[in-house]
Amino acid sequence: MTATVPTSTSAAGTTDERLDEVFAPIFARIAEGAVAREDDRRLAHDEVSWLREARFGALRVPVELGGYGASVRQVFRLLIDLAAAESNLPQALRVHWSFVEDQLTALPDPEAERWLRKVAEGTLVGNAITEPGVGAIDRYQTRLTRDSASDDGWRLDGTKYYSTGSLYSDHILVAADQDGERVSVLVDADARGVTQHDDWDGFGQRLTASGTTEFSGVSVSADRILGPGYGVSGRTYATSYLQLVQLSVLAGIAQRATDDVSAWVRERKRTFTHSTAELPRHDPLVQQVIGRLTAAAYSARTIVLDIADQLDRLAETGWQDEKLLDKVEFDVARAQATVIPLVLDATTQLFEVGGASITSERLRLDRHWRNARVISVHNPLIFKLQAIGDHVLNGTDLPYAWSAGQK
Repeated sequence: MTATVPTSTSAAGTTDERLDEVFAPIFARIAEGAVAREDDRRLAHDEVSWLREARFGALRVPVELGGYGASVRQVFRLLIDLAAAESNLPQALRVHWSFVEDQLTALPDPEAERWLRKVAEGTLVGNAITEPGVGAIDRYQTRLTRDSASDDGWRLDGTKYYSTGSLYSDHILVAADQDGERVSVLVDADARGVTQHDDWDGFGQRLTASGTTEFSGVSVSADRILGPGYGVSGRTYATSYLQLVQLSVLAGIAQRATDDVSAWVRERKRTFTHSTAELPRHDPLVQQVIGRLTAAAYSARTIVLDIADQLDRLAETGWQDEKLLDKVEFDVARAQATVIPLVLDATTQLFEVGGASITSERLRLDRHWRNARVISVHNPLIFKLQAIGDHVLNGTDLPYAWSAGQK
């Protein structure tokens, strides 16, 4: 008698099996070129176009609006798989997902429905939030001011750094100051006055298109001013959601590192004279390293999907349940303290399975540690651990609203 395997389906959405049928071949194709892209520092425009054609950005868009109607868990399951193929791409699309969630929350507003339909057609949204220098949540130097040439129009001026994914996107979500208030402005990526630079110089996550974006007299209509967005005071789902994207990247990196190193060891004939086996794949010490790698990948994936389940429950409340908001914020903070060191250790220890030949640039196994190290510092763990400890000991609220800039 054959057991019946339950099929995971989101409400009015699609099954895991159907999503895998669509996206697994695309992810495999993306993975094939990962080392070459790393060598050439070639931005993944072609790969993003494959995802766009398959409407990957419309995973959360309801079926009736042209999307897949996927659950939050299904989205993060696929983000982990995409990160295993190319760790730069989930990070590049990071703000796209929160933009979509904001539109879902705003339904049945006609404008929100319009944007969701555009996403279902392939539209992707990048971001330009962080500024160099002084700029932070309450001190943005990027300004939205009245356009003297228009009765109801505005103009946007300023410079942003870490504009992750914007070079891949159709629109850019820009954080700006409007008469002393923080607003989010949705700008066309090809609008007059928008200049983008691929000048991100980090040693990892090189292909996230996280460079500088300049806005010079960009014309903005009133309907493109969307409200304060991420970064305002008070509880929000966005901090936990966006941090979970980064943890999904780490989970994917751990999986790809496991796959790459295991494949290398299986074909390996050379070993050391004092090894306990003739072939590395039969050596108990080598097997132990592979065991540690796959355990890290499994643990990271399990933690991410557990928090994604919590986000699904929170989404059912319209992201309004304060108790659930605090719980998921606390859990994703604690998850960082587990997943980050777990994956960093695994991507360091992987080199123990071979001699100097495993460091060959032809293999590019170093990219796994470099990428994991860079994604991990986007929300420095030392500050997160302090916030967790203060919350546990003193009941201090977790810092929902934070950004980088001069204090």
